[in-house]
Amino acid sequence: MSAVAPMIFWMQSLSDPTRSRLLRLLERSELSVAEMCTTLQLPQSTVSRHLKVLVDDGWAYARREGASNWYRMNSQEMPASQKRLWSVVRGHSIAEPTAEQDDARLEQVLEARRSKSQNFFSTAAGKWDRLRGDLFGPRLDAWAIAAALDTNSVIGDLGCGTGMISHTIAPWVEHVIAVDSSTAMLQAARKRLKEIDNVDLRKGELTSLPIDDDTLTTAMLVLVLPYLTAPQQVFAEAGRVTKRKGRLIILDMMPHDRAEYRDELGHSWMGFSKEQIASWLTESGWTMERWMVLPPDPEAKGTQIFVTTASRSDGSNRR
Repeated sequence: MSAVAPMIFWMQSLSDPTRSRLLRLLERSELSVAEMCTTLQLPQSTVSRHLKVLVDDGWAYARREGASNWYRMNSQEMPASQKRLWSVVRGHSIAEPTAEQDDARLEQVLEARRSKSQNFFSTAAGKWDRLRGDLFGPRLDAWAIAAALDTNSVIGDLGCGTGMISHTIAPWVEHVIAVDSSTAMLQAARKRLKEIDNVDLRKGELTSLPIDDDTLTTAMLVLVLPYLTAPQQVFAEAGRVTKRKGRLIILDMMPHDRAEYRDELGHSWMGFSKEQIASWLTESGWTMERWMVLPPDPEAKGTQIFVTTASRSDGSNRR
């Protein structure tokens, strides 16, 4: 195939304004077909037809999650010439009012996602410890704790929930900064940690942490990733607040088929593979060190769990 032929196919695939509008959305966020229909206000048959063209021509890719397909722009695999073409099309092919309306509806769709998780947390704070214990075992946190303990450490408990991890590790480290976006969870954590003086509870989003640059020696994300719209953004933010030779500890679920977790727990993701986590870490300036799939707890009802550690040393994930 000549060098000209791919460019012709790419131009043909973007010649329809609907496909250009779709690609603008997929460049910003991974979306389901239903979310794209809502954002563009188009029927499913129309959206699916145009998505097939975008996927076939290498503009987007699909990820299977339970019974749904999730789509994202294939920016990492695109040749440089394809990226340049998209840059031109994006800036000139879509009317400004249309783009503004698409963006506004997309924000509503993403906010609905976040609200789903927040609604779960607002009602689950009082029973969260029992619920998590029933699903994954009462001492699951010990795996993360064993990797973190250092008397001179400043630990970031990111997505701290009711403060169980902070409560356990605080006596053994210099300082703990515990962050969560849920007011109900922080209230429960504050009650648990009222007798401990080296834990700093802060309200904030994990994509915009209320922590200064180069503060933490270790950042921890324990059973947090399924609730996040874009976990890779949190990895990058964790890199910003972690010291140059700091570490990241992640403990979460392996890929599974428990579709009910979306409704029961407010999850956006059905687990994570080693390859997916490694890719996100690399993109965010981290280097994966160790990966371990934990042996199942005979009393746990949830899915299989992994723990992984990563390090950063060159400052490449700085904003």
